[in-house]
Amino acid sequence: MACVGVFVAYLPVTTVSVSLPAVQRALHASTAQLAWVSDAFVLPMAALILTAGVVGDVHGRKKVFQAGLAFCAAGAATALSARSVEVLWAGQALAGVGAAALLPTTLALISHVVPDPRERGKFIGLWATSLLSALALGPLIAGLVLEHFSWRWVFLLTIPVSLVAMVCAARLLTDSRAAGSRRLDWPGQLTAALAVTALVYGVIEGGAGSFSDAKVLVALGTAVVSGTAFVLVERRSDSPMLDLKLFRSAAFSATTLIALISFLGLIGFFFALSLYFGMVQQLSTLEAGARLVTVSLMAILVGAPVGRLMHRVPARTLITGGLLLSAVSLLSLTTLDADTSYLSLVWRLALLGLGMGLVITPMTATAVASVPHHLAGMAAAGNNAFRQVGAALGPAVLGALLTSRATGSLPGHLAEAGLTGAQRQSVVAAVDQGGLGAVAAMDLGPARGRALGALSEAFLDGLHLCLIVSAVLTLLAAAVAAVLLRTPRRTTTVVTGAGTDTAAGADAGSGTGADAGAGAEVVRPRGAAEPRPELGRR
Repeated sequence: MACVGVFVAYLPVTTVSVSLPAVQRALHASTAQLAWVSDAFVLPMAALILTAGVVGDVHGRKKVFQAGLAFCAAGAATALSARSVEVLWAGQALAGVGAAALLPTTLALISHVVPDPRERGKFIGLWATSLLSALALGPLIAGLVLEHFSWRWVFLLTIPVSLVAMVCAARLLTDSRAAGSRRLDWPGQLTAALAVTALVYGVIEGGAGSFSDAKVLVALGTAVVSGTAFVLVERRSDSPMLDLKLFRSAAFSATTLIALISFLGLIGFFFALSLYFGMVQQLSTLEAGARLVTVSLMAILVGAPVGRLMHRVPARTLITGGLLLSAVSLLSLTTLDADTSYLSLVWRLALLGLGMGLVITPMTATAVASVPHHLAGMAAAGNNAFRQVGAALGPAVLGALLTSRATGSLPGHLAEAGLTGAQRQSVVAAVDQGGLGAVAAMDLGPARGRALGALSEAFLDGLHLCLIVSAVLTLLAAAVAAVLLRTPRRTTTVVTGAGTDTAAGADAGSGTGADAGAGAEVVRPRGAAEPRPELGRR
């Protein structure tokens, strides 16, 4: 049931991303509106994942699991019926709430049923494989659907799978709660959600228009004030959603920063690349999905060996090496043009998947192992939350860069293509009004082909800038790993505790953690820093 739950949670990530060109054509959406299609799903996940874990601890994991499936089904049904981009946003937001509920509770359910930490690792590996399988199968499912039906039907599969899983869960699962006095931290939840939402909104709208607009300045100011309030609230809370003492650990701070930076670059890259396949290469969704699936498949293949290597190779070596490979892949993609072949592209995407596979597992395992045992679950969930914030900012930041660079270079490419002054003005006005995809719907007569060619060249300018920025961010994350993930004197430490089933452990394959806590055995990866004395040591 946990594997089914995490599959449902992550299926919309890639099915929607490869469908964005079709959504843009059908709903006449701008690039900023397309960024919100992705972020409407990721934002609730990032904002609510910590709270969902606490709700499961207090009120029962089975209830939260079933509620998560219900939200995913409701979100898919809403998106399936969407006739406007705003309704699609609403459906994605509901599905994001469901995913936030499913991620921590699925791991907690495994922990409850499999109390032996070493035996539990095998089942967490299956859980991680299910997550990566959703990412890998999503593009292919979307491609097959869009070959024969409307883009809306990519959401159909989630509905019956969620409903059947809810019925099975009612019969098969027993409920569990965490012992102790943990309670909901509403002030922390509200300030965190407001800060993340305001920040992403400000970045998207600033990139689409101007960062000097009043609404953008208000949004960014709200993000700063809310973020400051969150820090103050968490410092004084008796039951904080995210204990700020975690950041006293250099290893936890490093892995959190790496998660934020690397996923900002990587998820933003996928957003831009999916548009490249649709707008520049004019590929079908199935063809685009076959290319994007290379990354996920390589990460799946690498995941299991990396889990075994963590006890022999320092975590700093694995994480830094994986990030450097990812940066090399991103830089190699800056030579993309409209005629780049599949064979020329596939090895670069495989290299990116290899790099991701080397990073994800040791990153979360190190975050969990670097803090005292009683904070291990919060560390895993916090690392996952920051990763989702990076994933939300990725399409926003890189979408803004893509739009700004492409629209800035478009007039020059139109002039090189031989369009008249009046034609150039009409094309630029259409792009300003409706985004880059608006050119395809214009009636320019014989000049239409040249205008689309100029648009492709302008888009490639924006894509190359996005790739460079993604590579720089990945290199920055590699530098953080190399500097802050220092090797301890003892290479392996086992942290144990006596307690109840609150442990879900570190995610062994995907880098997603849940409410690991008392009763869990955390095997510290080689190269992970030990907990600082002020945090306590077991």
